[in-house]
Amino acid sequence: MLTQILATLLPVFLIASCGALYGRYRSPDIQGINALNMELFVPMLVFAVLADQKAPLQDYAWLALAGTIVVLGSGLLLWPLARFFKINPKTFLPPMMFNNSGNMGIPVMVLAFGEAALPAAVVLFIVEMMLHFTVGLHMLNPHEPLRRLLKIPVVVASIAGLTLNLGGVALPSWLLESLNMLGGVCIPLMLFTLGVRMLDVDFSDWKLGLLGAIACPASGLLLAWPLVGLMDLPGLQLAALWVFAALPPAVLNYMVAEQYRQEPHRVASLVLIGNLGSLVVMPVTLGLIFSSGLL
Repeated sequence: MLTQILATLLPVFLIASCGALYGRYRSPDIQGINALNMELFVPMLVFAVLADQKAPLQDYAWLALAGTIVVLGSGLLLWPLARFFKINPKTFLPPMMFNNSGNMGIPVMVLAFGEAALPAAVVLFIVEMMLHFTVGLHMLNPHEPLRRLLKIPVVVASIAGLTLNLGGVALPSWLLESLNMLGGVCIPLMLFTLGVRMLDVDFSDWKLGLLGAIACPASGLLLAWPLVGLMDLPGLQLAALWVFAALPPAVLNYMVAEQYRQEPHRVASLVLIGNLGSLVVMPVTLGLIFSSGLL
């Protein structure tokens, strides 16, 4: 079991460390790299996985519902905590709800459970992204128009891929292979840019960051626990749900907070210290999954 955990997490942290080391000496244009990834490589991966007829999306409907409950339920569960500590809910709750399902979730699930876990990882990533750009933006700005969603490449790719999958339209193998090769670039690139971002860790609000590092995975796991008994999910999907529930806050939360001027420095502490906390949370979560006999 220890070998499996190390085989999963060592590549994740080594690639992120390479990003941090490169960023320390070269200061790359991280915004340009992230734009390329989110506008080209990630949409291609999402479209290719959804359009592939080998992964019938009807089989992932309950997993998508479970992911939705984990995301939205975390906000409801932690809202009293924000009030108790007198933290602005607009600052605290989005990072607790919208987790790092892209930069960390997809690579961890694929490395831990194999390529067979990629459809489940992508479905959970789409759920988190859709909710972030609807519920999340509405939380920060109730007047944000929902039509903005149609301008986001990942959303467009998701709609196109879902349409082809549900319609039973099969793409040529050469086209799917090309899309998969280009989309595959996004997984190591996500980890590399995460490492570069870690150089900006702000410890000025370390108490808030530590609170978030505990509350984010704790709330997700508490919500996932009863879903295991209520939903008849296959073992691989259950394992993906556990990883999804334990993920730290997404880096995107910081970018959105900066855009809406919602205490971005405090959000940065929540995001970055939360991701450092995953060095402890992820090994424990994977250890429990491997020892439970789900796979």
